[in-house]
Amino acid sequence: MRYTYVVLGAGRQGVALAYDLARFGQAKRVVVADADEHIAGAAVTRLAALVPDQAASFVRARCDAGRPDEVVALCRGADVLLSAVPYRFNVALTDAAIAARVSFCDLGGNTGIVRQQLTRHAAALAAGISIAPDCGLAPGLGNILAAHGVASMDEPEHVHVRCGGLPERPVGPLGYKLVFNFEGLVNEYSGKAEFLRDGQRVEVPTLTELEEIEFPPPVGRCEAAVTSGGTSTCPETFCGRLRTYDYKTVRYPGHFAIIRALFELGCFEETLTLRDGRVVMPRAVLRALFEERLTFPEVRDLVVLRCTVRGRHRGRPCVRQYDLFDRHDEQTGFTAMERTTAFPAALVAHMQARRLLAPGARPLEIAIPAQQYLSELALRGLRVEECLLNE
Repeated sequence: MRYTYVVLGAGRQGVALAYDLARFGQAKRVVVADADEHIAGAAVTRLAALVPDQAASFVRARCDAGRPDEVVALCRGADVLLSAVPYRFNVALTDAAIAARVSFCDLGGNTGIVRQQLTRHAAALAAGISIAPDCGLAPGLGNILAAHGVASMDEPEHVHVRCGGLPERPVGPLGYKLVFNFEGLVNEYSGKAEFLRDGQRVEVPTLTELEEIEFPPPVGRCEAAVTSGGTSTCPETFCGRLRTYDYKTVRYPGHFAIIRALFELGCFEETLTLRDGRVVMPRAVLRALFEERLTFPEVRDLVVLRCTVRGRHRGRPCVRQYDLFDRHDEQTGFTAMERTTAFPAALVAHMQARRLLAPGARPLEIAIPAQQYLSELALRGLRVEECLLNE
């Protein structure tokens, strides 16, 4: 059986989603839609060159994510709608998917938005479709690895997820290159993270609790700090079963000290009123500088992800570690961040099309058949190394 998918947002992640669906998603038709039809057209042209021999057809369309009526009209008759637009649209897109009776998944990134989407469970159930938020890298893949590890133990206790998108080597003043949307980066660095500590749900300020972490070459020694969104709904899901669930973002050493200084200076504020009454907009300036000065097109990116689950199994201490390492793909031009964010989400969409997810709106860590997910992820060239460690 072959399926029809609608990808809303024809930027980097949208193209990678459509590519994966055409190659691995048993696609009959992939509609690539964007508010700017020229961007959608350029995406379809690139996709046709990347997968010329596929049975799937690519279709460009103009659709404004902020106009639910357009989304509903576009999706009628499709199997799954995928969101590659900013997370602020995802609640309205969830409602549009329910109205059109198509399953829906997104790249997520904001747990408050996800909780609103999950309140649509009864409506999605009645429509006979599945809603799966937060399906990218972290949140997303990292939490599915955690769920897999938790399910493998009689008495799981602690989960630690560490993830980072990095340049192949430290570059520029931050040892970093911008590998996804600036606003998404600010969202991660802002506010508080939701963790489990001593079995209780707690909020922890971002950019705190710095730790050292070591990865095999070529990455080596790095640092990790608290950021928001990465745990998604897992602290709530696993409350009562785990003592610890936490997430930190990985960077090269020295990065977070500079980022904290920029926050304290007010550089990430939308507007700031100075003592003399002048109003300035520092975030707009910082965004322009990040997008101008932190691109480093000559330096490829890589992604590291490590999930460690500790507990007891069959009466003995048990530590299960999952590691993913990925690089920029020279053949397709997809960055490591595009591959590790879009391909896992496309896999979820393919599972939804095959009705492997039960109808309704459920957290990813509950909804996904984790072992099958990991097996199919490997077909996409994303191989998770799993090992048992001695304490």
